[in-house]
Amino acid sequence: MYSERTGERIDTIYWVQGEYIPEALQEITYFMRDWRDDDMKAINPRTLDFLAAVHNLVEADEPYMLLSGFRSQRTNRMLASRSGNVATNSLHLVGEAADIRLRSRSVNQVARAAEACNIGGVGRYSRSNFVHLDCGNVRSWGA
Repeated sequence: MYSERTGERIDTIYWVQGEYIPEALQEITYFMRDWRDDDMKAINPRTLDFLAAVHNLVEADEPYMLLSGFRSQRTNRMLASRSGNVATNSLHLVGEAADIRLRSRSVNQVARAAEACNIGGVGRYSRSNFVHLDCGNVRSWGA
């Protein structure tokens, strides 16, 4: 993944032979931090599994662009005040969601692959060109 907001990139193996690698999870937690205030919360490995499954299904050669991973309460309140599309109880607040983009795939291509995984929440944000993935209940929304 990479972040245009911070200029950072991460390319790591976080799971080997049925075991999550703690050091890799720590790196991912830092990478997916709230870039506005550097606040962090451990990213749920199920979210990473979901991201990996979708990436494999769409057969992308490029890394994800991460738009939002963990969000602090302050950031979430600020975003909610600007848009009706931000949940006050967002799974971003607990490290269980990611907003991502793949330049080589449409929002619908990524969202369809995510829905096929039947893992968690899938939000289509076509006007903003990103997909929300979370490891909460299976559901979908957006156009």
